[in-house]
Amino acid sequence: MARILPISAFQFIIISSLLSSFSMILVSGEDHEFVKPMDPELFGLKKEKLTHFRLYWHDIVDGPNPTAVTVVQPNSSQTKFGMIRMIDNQLTLGPESSSKLLGRAQGFYASASQQDLSLLMAQNLAFVQGKYNGSTITLMGRNSLSNKVRELSVIGGSGLFRFARGYALLTTQSFNASKSDDAVVEYNIYVLHY
Repeated sequence: MARILPISAFQFIIISSLLSSFSMILVSGEDHEFVKPMDPELFGLKKEKLTHFRLYWHDIVDGPNPTAVTVVQPNSSQTKFGMIRMIDNQLTLGPESSSKLLGRAQGFYASASQQDLSLLMAQNLAFVQGKYNGSTITLMGRNSLSNKVRELSVIGGSGLFRFARGYALLTTQSFNASKSDDAVVEYNIYVLHY
């Protein structure tokens, strides 16, 4: 009959470490059929480029054809904390609403601060003109209305903007705070895409 020799704590740690390493090698060698590396050129992704867009965002809250509709009305608050609006705003070439339509900004914004006028914004800029027709750029971020220039992140896109990243600088051109909350905002978007 074989005799089992006692092992020291040091030997136990060494044996345990070897067994753990061996099991990690086995797991990492498994064939994960749900994920695999891809060659970007298979998708036509060759060279990333930087594109600048300047356009105007028209937020119409009042009147017969609003493009921003309040879906959650805030409790009385100076900052309108809790207010949520869905948008389908025009994106135009110039600041006038009659200027050439480039696309639509579709999404929402919500008053997300109890201390100041700051919005959480999430929107797709859906283009309807030229080679970008049918493509979108997705923006998200904090829009602190007390700042002259605000920045949102480009977090993605579709069509010609797949894998997009970058930022947008927002500057208010006009805002009717006393009556309607209607606004025109200049968007300067810098987007890296393929």
